[in-house]
Amino acid sequence: MKILVYGAGAIGGYLGAILSAAGEDVTLVARGATYDAMTNRGVIIEGPRSGRPDPIKVRAVRPGEEKPPYDLIYVTLKSHQLAEAAPHVRALGGKDAMFVFPQNGIPWWQFDGIESKYKGAKLKTLDPDGVLSRTFAAHNIIGGVAFKPTDSPGPAHIKLADGATDSLTIGEIDNRMSDRLQAIAKITTNAGWTGTPVNDIRKVKWNKLLSNAVWNTLGVVAQATPKDAASFPPTAALAVAMMREVIALAQACGTPLQVDVEKTVADVTKRVGLPTSTLQDVRAGRSLELDALINVLLEIGTLTGVATPNLSVVAACANFVNQCVVANGMAVRPVKLG
Repeated sequence: MKILVYGAGAIGGYLGAILSAAGEDVTLVARGATYDAMTNRGVIIEGPRSGRPDPIKVRAVRPGEEKPPYDLIYVTLKSHQLAEAAPHVRALGGKDAMFVFPQNGIPWWQFDGIESKYKGAKLKTLDPDGVLSRTFAAHNIIGGVAFKPTDSPGPAHIKLADGATDSLTIGEIDNRMSDRLQAIAKITTNAGWTGTPVNDIRKVKWNKLLSNAVWNTLGVVAQATPKDAASFPPTAALAVAMMREVIALAQACGTPLQVDVEKTVADVTKRVGLPTSTLQDVRAGRSLELDALINVLLEIGTLTGVATPNLSVVAACANFVNQCVVANGMAVRPVKLG
């Protein structure tokens, strides 16, 4: 297949690099310093298990320099960047092109493709003008969840935690277990990142959102890693309360989650202390991916009648930080005193 990775951040850069190393026909779309680094040096991957001794040479292009049509397009932009890029990205694939969306959080197609009490409901937080719904037909969409904690010390330089459960999980929005899921999963697995096809991608997304809605947003407010926040008793207690609200929202949407939230929070204290992608964005002065991680949960709470007091307070604080970063054009990062 002719493959495109659109958005060469930490996840996209890692995916494009390992596919390139595996001999796939893959192109990465990058900008600025990342494009320069990929073109001149390649992608550096550090990790206790999947690190590579030398930079991986990749084929990188700038937006507008692609050579369509592509058969398989991994759209690895952040969720809040999708709508603006959608018409251009869609034009890069043919009629039956497969678009894999591995963004964190709730997708705009949450209530499409399956029977539900809220079937057909549109989430204005994620797709306020309906651009995404109009641009991507249901049969072109493949939902995804990326389990690969990463940090990016510099352009095209990716640092991995290398957890035992790392995988790229994918699923059809109508919950079919299709041949194309198996084919895409095989490509990813052969490259060194376990590809896992599932018949309920929403459940996987909600389960990961238990983590993202809590640690990404608390990290924005406190400039802290998940391990830091889970190790401080007051924020650990807040995390438990937030997770319970997420579970209630998932239940109301038809996705029951069986999770021991106290154990889940306690387990985070044993992990490697990497900053979340949202905390990395704060420290780089970039706008934050809050709509799909927490703001949409407040909209779903209104739709379903589920109360979200703890999520609402943390969302207000995180959105205020985001407003300050965007309005002032400044990064927020810790500075050592003395």
